[in-house]
Amino acid sequence: MNLISFLRDKKPYMIFFIFIVSFISLVVYLDGTMRVSLSNILYINLVSYILLLMVLIFDYILKIKYFKNLNDILNTHEENIYEAIPKPLTNEHELFSKILRKIEKDNQLKFENLYLDKIENMEFVTSWVHEIKTPIAVSRLIIQNSEGKELDEVLDSIEEELNKIDNYVEQSLYYSKIDDFSKDYLLYETEIPKVLNEIIKRNVKSFISKRIGMDMHDTEFSVLTDKKWLLFIINQVIQNSLKYTKNSGKIEIYCEKDNMELRLIIKDNGVGIKEEDLSRVFNKGFTGYNGRLFNKSTGMGLYLAKKMCNKLGHDISIDSVFNEYTKVTLHFPTLSDHLTIAKS
Repeated sequence: MNLISFLRDKKPYMIFFIFIVSFISLVVYLDGTMRVSLSNILYINLVSYILLLMVLIFDYILKIKYFKNLNDILNTHEENIYEAIPKPLTNEHELFSKILRKIEKDNQLKFENLYLDKIENMEFVTSWVHEIKTPIAVSRLIIQNSEGKELDEVLDSIEEELNKIDNYVEQSLYYSKIDDFSKDYLLYETEIPKVLNEIIKRNVKSFISKRIGMDMHDTEFSVLTDKKWLLFIINQVIQNSLKYTKNSGKIEIYCEKDNMELRLIIKDNGVGIKEEDLSRVFNKGFTGYNGRLFNKSTGMGLYLAKKMCNKLGHDISIDSVFNEYTKVTLHFPTLSDHLTIAKS
């Protein structure tokens, strides 16, 4: 800050001071009851302006060091700006310092969240690459060992691996779009049996290859939802059931309804989930004991399913007993206000 800039900032106060002094001098000079000579009035004005000049000089000297330190912070690109700010001289400076501190904390929090998101995204991509390499490698082995086998058998095996790849790709696409959900959804009455049949048809090779039985009953209901996103949600649950249910296992799908909600329940008799992992199965990137045991999980499927359910106005919950069963329940509230969907 130079002297001209300083005086420009003080211009309103200087004009006000000049007006007051001039007004008082004029009143005294024109008042006939007071015998003050013109020379004395001019002398009073001179002293007043000298005092004003002294106050301005003192204020300038006091603040020039403060603003010089601020300029040094700008010119040296100080990393910790708040710590480098000189001690405030006025309440106004103190208020600006507090505001700057708040901005710094907010930016630091945003930076930390962005950094965590970046780490999680890198972990997801790394895990996703390892996952998708498995069906690719298996497909190559099927082709290499196809000599002497029936063509239909080979094609069925390759199709099953392609379905796995397709699911991994779909998962990554939905993961990339989850924050822009409000731009890509349409709510309308969707028949649950049609959704389930489409998902089962998509995964039929996995059901057959693992000889997993399907018991679907009491599903003749419709819900207000986005069919495409609901397909993805249920498919993630079915994929988990197929992944963690042993050969010759069973998956049961049915609905329950009361005055408050419709519940779509998907239950399998697979490996189950340990009690200590149940509260974290919807966390981003969480794989738990089963994910480490089977070594083929990104921990993103249930996270995406939970987040999509929340945006659609639904909910999802899990109940499980380790080595006995896992029951996933999709909740469709009958009284939910769908006009508020996707505002989060």
